Amino acid sequence: MSARTTQALASLGATAASPMLVRIFKESSELEVWKPNTAGEYRLFKTYSICKWSGALGPKIKEGDYQSPEGFYNVTPGMMNPQSGYYLSFNTGFPNKYDRAYGRTGTNLMVHGACKSVGCYAMTDEQMKEIYALARESFAGGNPNFKLELYPFRMTDENIARFANDPNIEFWRNLKEGYDVLARTRRPPDVEVCGGKYAFNVDPSRVPDDPLAACPPGGDQA
Repeated sequence: MSARTTQALASLGATAASPMLVRIFKESSELEVWKPNTAGEYRLFKTYSICKWSGALGPKIKEGDYQSPEGFYNVTPGMMNPQSGYYLSFNTGFPNKYDRAYGRTGTNLMVHGACKSVGCYAMTDEQMKEIYALARESFAGGNPNFKLELYPFRMTDENIARFANDPNIEFWRNLKEGYDVLARTRRPPDVEVCGGKYAFNVDPSRVPDDPLAACPPGGDQA
């Protein structure tokens, strides 16, 4: 990691070893890295322009649809690939519990370099070098994962209204619930799946094994 990156983290009140949040927005082709300061409040560290992503706005449904996924994922050290054929990469974790509940299929959905995408989110090699290093140092700091939030667009009330007639609108409204947690609390939500939806900051010990079963009361879900 460059001295300039380390200094930029310090100016934010963060360190390379602290937790990390990555947010991706398809419509504006942006990837954000967020880090917590000493008070535990997450601040935007840097925004990168995505070189290429696949398909249209909307979730990935099945293998071969050339869609880049949307939703909430956790990236662990074993999902990092320093020997990627696309420079460096990490797996998004698709399909997650939510995706599997709806029978969604797909493999090797990555964030990687080389600026080529068939269902992935592709960065330039120079961008991916820094993002990969940030993830590596966060893991070295003892964090078991980093959160990855994949959105179709910035989940503002205005954008939700703009897409009110889209067939994906209920799914996107559910994503907005998680998006709003960071804006409200300055911390990313802990994400579960129940009631056939993403649920936020609920007691995980009370979440049923069946992702379609009702959510427990409380938390930030609607």
